[in-house]
Amino acid sequence: MSQNKKITILGAGESGVGTAILALKNGYTVFVSDFGTIQDSYKETLNKYEIKWEEGTHTYDQILDSDEVMKSPGIPDKAPIVKALHEKNIPIISELEFAARYTDAKLVCITGSNGKTTTTMLTYALFKAAGLNVGLGGNIGQSFALQVAEQNFDYYVLEISSFQLDNMYDFKADIAIMTNITPDHLDRYNYEFQNYIDSKFRILQNMTADGVFIYSKDCPVTMKEIAKRNIIPQAIPFSTNEILTIGGYILDDILQVVLKNQTTFSMDTNKLVLRGKHNYANTLAATISAKSCDIKNHTIRESLSLFKGVEHRLEVIPFQVRGVTFINDSKATNVNSVWYALDSITEPIVWIVGGQDKGNDYSELVDLVKSRVKAIICMGADNSKIISFFAGIVPIIHDTHSMREAVEYSYKCAEKGDVVLLSPACASFDLFKNYMDRGIKFKDAVRNL
Repeated sequence: MSQNKKITILGAGESGVGTAILALKNGYTVFVSDFGTIQDSYKETLNKYEIKWEEGTHTYDQILDSDEVMKSPGIPDKAPIVKALHEKNIPIISELEFAARYTDAKLVCITGSNGKTTTTMLTYALFKAAGLNVGLGGNIGQSFALQVAEQNFDYYVLEISSFQLDNMYDFKADIAIMTNITPDHLDRYNYEFQNYIDSKFRILQNMTADGVFIYSKDCPVTMKEIAKRNIIPQAIPFSTNEILTIGGYILDDILQVVLKNQTTFSMDTNKLVLRGKHNYANTLAATISAKSCDIKNHTIRESLSLFKGVEHRLEVIPFQVRGVTFINDSKATNVNSVWYALDSITEPIVWIVGGQDKGNDYSELVDLVKSRVKAIICMGADNSKIISFFAGIVPIIHDTHSMREAVEYSYKCAEKGDVVLLSPACASFDLFKNYMDRGIKFKDAVRNL
């Protein structure tokens, strides 16, 4: 118990409210401060537990009197209140750092620039199907801290963002998955890619030799970093490009996992619901984690044959409009995610792109855009960067500033057999609450055509 210790929670979203409840149950004096507006449902929860809160401001005197502060991941280090906390040397931690103190569960942690949500959901599905007592949290689903406060799981499968990793210090993963690393969120890392890479590799801190680190051998950034670091846990690679002695790979359309010098799992890729090389990579990573916990092969095969994917990630709208297919890829918030999306579609594409730029370099998309994209519909508060980059590469570029306008323009540009793809390559916060809100509004706009 932490009787009389004061903790302030900055941000009253899912992670903040969950941490507040867990802190209260462990004897902390809790104060929640949100510079924005708190959702009514979260206010009701805080009031139910008689937790003090404020919105629309930060009361510095009270916050700077804290023994510790949990900062929600969306709050940048350049925020004035965060700078003030650093000046006072008040410890700032993440929800995951705090919650892990109060559970002995085995932690399966997934990070990476792309594929982490699908890999997390798939890993959770495998563990759940095996009958394990498992929770799902981190950057997805219900607050990890709230589950620790109110549940008693033996395993947690956690999707972890770089922002959450930045404020983790004693947290220890039992199994860590690194899907890949490509430039993302550079606006939060002083536009230095190495800062972002270092953040991702914090997932390995405190891991021991009995832990498992699962990584992509196809990712050059990951491989370069591994070569210069001392990797303590057992390192198991996966690849969709080469055959491996140990790890996961694809051979003659058969997904194979080889551990301890023997084939421990195999499955025909034609029996997988998730298709495409990027999804095969996600599947390999999840399968290795499942085999590391001795989940039976028949359970894995059944789960992989049923898993349908994640909402807002290459989600095909289940109806066409006059022969035009619409795909919701709102979760593609960086350039590399868009590369996978464009690469997976063979039909002519009308591409809806734009939002809050994160220091994007679109050059790696040029060849795919030239060969597959017939029109670009920009959607954002300021689309000038996208328009100037792709001018002369794509014959049709429209500038729009709402989802309704973007969907209507894209439909006008599309013909029977074409695909309208929402794959923004940018954050959503200029026009939407988050990528989920953006995806929902896209689907609503399609239904209203």
